[in-house]
Amino acid sequence: MTDLELLKNRVVLESDRVYSVSSMDVPGTYPGVDDTWDIERFKKTFKVVISELTKGNIEFDLIGIDASIANAFRRILIAEVPSMAIEDVFILNNTSIMHDEVLAHRLGLIPIKADPNDFSFRWETAQKNGNTQGPTDADTIVFKLQVKCTNKKGAPKDDSLEPSELYDNSSVYSGQMIWSPQGRQEEFFKNSPPRPVYDDILITKLRPNQEIDLELHCVKGIGKDHAKFSPVATASYRLLPDIIITKPILGKDAEKFQKCFPEGVVEVFVNKDGEKEARVVNPRKDTVSRECLRHAEFKDKVKLTRVRDHFIFNVESVGAIPPQRLLPDAVKVLIEKCKVLKRSLAQINQAN
Repeated sequence: MTDLELLKNRVVLESDRVYSVSSMDVPGTYPGVDDTWDIERFKKTFKVVISELTKGNIEFDLIGIDASIANAFRRILIAEVPSMAIEDVFILNNTSIMHDEVLAHRLGLIPIKADPNDFSFRWETAQKNGNTQGPTDADTIVFKLQVKCTNKKGAPKDDSLEPSELYDNSSVYSGQMIWSPQGRQEEFFKNSPPRPVYDDILITKLRPNQEIDLELHCVKGIGKDHAKFSPVATASYRLLPDIIITKPILGKDAEKFQKCFPEGVVEVFVNKDGEKEARVVNPRKDTVSRECLRHAEFKDKVKLTRVRDHFIFNVESVGAIPPQRLLPDAVKVLIEKCKVLKRSLAQINQAN
């Protein structure tokens, strides 16, 4: 790799600094290099590679894009992909020790299993109906939560026992929220009724003769308005590490070099001369601790870099939206933003 290629394509880490951080692949930066953006070239180089997918987590690589676009996706995933959450809590009765406001806040953070694409934002229905109509079946999901704690029949009078052994409904869980269909919802959602993602989220605790009687209204929203609407628990990315061994690392130095990295990054093999030698096998696992740069014997033998346009994303869904749907939803949001920008530019051009 030439010095120019290193400067253009890598972020370089040294023992006391990180340099070549900013992207400079714009026309005219390097004499004789054509850095004009071309859609056909972008189609050939851009890739999305899914490396891990579980029920609640996805890890994928975005290859061949600028950091500004990768960061836009990260921010949209956190703050602008819509989901459903409890917004209004109507408290008909609450004799528990938990204050109404705290109870409402806890309920708002319970993830709701409902497809936001099946609902409208409240402001959309308000505009459609002339701002005169309240919640409708098109924008609101209603749950009821009615729980009363009583003494368990036949339970011994022994304070050393667990409350669950002495009382019925000593703990109130999200699974006790009952969906109350409105309008055409019962028919529309008969195959997948709205419900909490997890049934075992503790809401509050009760003791005999304490009760709560609540009506909960869920609406569509985005994380920019409140964190409870964010469909992700975490959404982060890192650049792909690239470890370049510039001179052979042999013998005991090879074993020492291997220990400078997490397991699986570097292996020690026997080369054709019968000597132990270090080689990089999986730089993806590296945490870029720069431990090897602390040792004088590795000076000028290794260069630690990160690939500038290779982003490793890790996104954890809260469970309301499947993780494999999150990036496509973020792409749709970014497309809508681009359309708004194009319309604004067109209006400015017309005005001039």
